[in-house]
Amino acid sequence: MRPSGRDLDSLRSVTIETNVTRHAEGSCLVRMGDTHVLCTASIEERTPPFLKNTGLGWVTAEYGMLPRATTTRNRREAASGKQTGRTVEIQRLIGRSLRAGIDRSAMGERQITVDCDVLQADGGTRCAAITGGWVALRLAVNKLLKAGVIASDPIVDHVAAISAGVYAGQPVLDLDYAEDSVAGVDGNFVMTGAGRLIEVQMSAEGATFSRTEMDQLMGLAEAGVTALVAVQKAATT
Repeated sequence: MRPSGRDLDSLRSVTIETNVTRHAEGSCLVRMGDTHVLCTASIEERTPPFLKNTGLGWVTAEYGMLPRATTTRNRREAASGKQTGRTVEIQRLIGRSLRAGIDRSAMGERQITVDCDVLQADGGTRCAAITGGWVALRLAVNKLLKAGVIASDPIVDHVAAISAGVYAGQPVLDLDYAEDSVAGVDGNFVMTGAGRLIEVQMSAEGATFSRTEMDQLMGLAEAGVTALVAVQKAATT
């Protein structure tokens, strides 16, 4: 029995509210159960120096958690003068994931930065950030297309992410914190709408796992991403 009472293959309730900020070219608030992440996409008419005169665009991401996103207050990273290794790892993952769904040559030499700010955390924040980040990116690109700034759509596929792991000896989908904190195996799966893998992060957190269990988690994740892509489509059409 899962703490939430969900079936083993059930997602938490998922909603994506778009255009939630005034100034960003694309924005959304993604809610996956009690994990809430604000995602904004900002367009800049420049690229990193290493891409100058290449004709290629760039998509990057930044990630952070508000001090009371969790049960106790965490000090702002800006106050300590540096980001934690976890923050750096997650924002690099988000950037890599979103770039996998983009034809950068169709972007022109411009950069889109996707900011993912965790308002409330209950497990799966990186997955929610990737899923919502894609929506913010989609909305920003729509503005470029509508304005005639770019001639063709650089987004080639949806990108979404979901967690799956082994809790109480059973493979489960979309772990909340109560499950994630004691899971024997924890995994994050980033995939395209077509079902292609972008990144898989899996680790034994207290018990090793078999190839059979890995395949079971992959099957759960595929179904979960399919459901998330449907929510993305509903939010952007």
